[in-house]
Amino acid sequence: MTSSNNHHDKVKKQFGQQANAYLTSKVHSQGEDLKKLAELLISYPLANLLDLGCGAGHVSFLAAGLVKSVTAYDLSDEMLDVVENTAKERGINNIITQQGTVEKLPFADNSFDIITSRYSLHHWCDVGIAMREVKRVLRPGGKFFLIDVTSPGDPVLDVWLQTVEALRDTSHVRDYTPGELMTFITQSGLMIDKTYRYRLLLQFDSWVKRMRTPDVLINAIRAYQVSAGKETQQYFALQEDGSFTSDTLLIGATRND
Repeated sequence: MTSSNNHHDKVKKQFGQQANAYLTSKVHSQGEDLKKLAELLISYPLANLLDLGCGAGHVSFLAAGLVKSVTAYDLSDEMLDVVENTAKERGINNIITQQGTVEKLPFADNSFDIITSRYSLHHWCDVGIAMREVKRVLRPGGKFFLIDVTSPGDPVLDVWLQTVEALRDTSHVRDYTPGELMTFITQSGLMIDKTYRYRLLLQFDSWVKRMRTPDVLINAIRAYQVSAGKETQQYFALQEDGSFTSDTLLIGATRND
């Protein structure tokens, strides 16, 4: 078994067990980034949209009211079950689900007008391959909208963020810097149109409960937070209860060839 297969299995296990928790998560169901995404999608009522790493379906549900059709795509069958069941409960009939990895999309070339991905890329095993797949299945002139947590880039701040993320969620790969994300996108052949930056407050208790982080790792996170330097505490607005604030980024890009 390859390392990528091992990682995919770990992601499926981690998120399959927490599927319903992500449906009710305020971090995932709300946010200024979602409002901006709605503004960006409203201009494409006839679009066929692919939502990569759809999770519990918050972007898919938002997009379903704005575009022609949505394909909700995720590695976790349990997440896709949540999307299907919730769509039925809400009377949404233009969403279909598909299971698979982002590194090998089971779609023909030029299949979609729009591709979205929100809070998923930091779990991807090979972002470069995945982004080339995005370009392949996106039609010429199509739009790609990426939203994810980003690293500040400063070595001290970067190490702190990656450490707390990995302790909380063992399927975490990396929060990339804005420059790294934009490089992945442009190297795939897409052209960046615009970026939007946000700050995301993560309430510690719900953040670890959502992932069912074991107590031993929760204690390790809290101990590591207490040891953080003043600059790190200030940058992440670290609170006494462990809550902190991360940077997030929305990138809009176009396939121009």
